Amino acid sequence: MPLSRMGLTAALVTALTLTLSGCSMDTTAPGSARGDAASDAKGSFGPVDCRKAKCIALTFDAGPGKDTPKLLDILKEKKAHATFFLLGKHHVIKHPDVVQRIEDEGHEVANHTWTHKVLTDQKPDQIRAELEKTQLAIEKITGKKPRLMRPPQGRTDDTVSEISKDLGLSQVLWSATAKDYSTNDSALIKKRILDQASKDGIILLHDIYKGTVPAVPGIIDALQKDGYTFVTVPELMAPAVPEPGTIYRP
Repeated sequence: MPLSRMGLTAALVTALTLTLSGCSMDTTAPGSARGDAASDAKGSFGPVDCRKAKCIALTFDAGPGKDTPKLLDILKEKKAHATFFLLGKHHVIKHPDVVQRIEDEGHEVANHTWTHKVLTDQKPDQIRAELEKTQLAIEKITGKKPRLMRPPQGRTDDTVSEISKDLGLSQVLWSATAKDYSTNDSALIKKRILDQASKDGIILLHDIYKGTVPAVPGIIDALQKDGYTFVTVPELMAPAVPEPGTIYRP
C-alpha cells in the first residue's frame, strides 16, 4: 500500500494533492488550533503542555502488523506517545489484541480506511463505507470510535471532508515522511525524519515495512536529546479539540 513515489518533499506532495483534488482545501496547523482554542476548551493534555514545550507527533499508518508489538515495546520503553492510523481489512480484523493494546497503552487509535482506496477516486457511498467499516471494527474492539482519520496518499476533497465530518472524524496530514515504503535502510529512514523534524510537526511512518520499526529507537533518542516530547495528535493541539471534517497539517 505505497504512497505516492513522487520525488518531492512531503509538504509539496500534500499541497499538490490538495490542488489536484479539484478544490482549494483549507488546512489548520495544530499550533494554530491551540492558539485559537477557547478559554473553556476541553482538549486533554499529554505528558506536557505543547503551548510551552517542544512537541512532535509520531504517527504510523497501515497497521497493525507483525512488527507493531515490538514497536509498542519501544514506545513504552522510551515513554513516547504515538498515533496509529489503522487499516480495517486484514489488519484491525487480524490483530484485535494489538488494537486493544494500542488503546490501553495511551496511544491514539485512528482510522486509515478499510482497504486503503484513494478516497477522492470513490463515490460518496464508497467513501463512507471505507471509513465507517473501520470505525465500527475499532469500536467493537476498544469500545470507542476513532476521532481522527488519514486519507490514503493524503488525498482529500470537499466530499471526503463532508463525510468525515458526518462520521465525527478529523483529517490528519503530515510534515515529515521517510518514504519508508521505498527503502528498508533503517539508517536512511532515521536520517530523513531527523532532517525534516520540527516543533509541532507530524511524522509519517509505517509499521508494516521491514526497515521502519528498527529505525524508531534512534529517531526517538535523537529527538528527545534535542528537547522534543512525543505526543499524540490530539495532545499536540490541546487544549483545542479535533474538529470533525477539519484537515490538520503542520
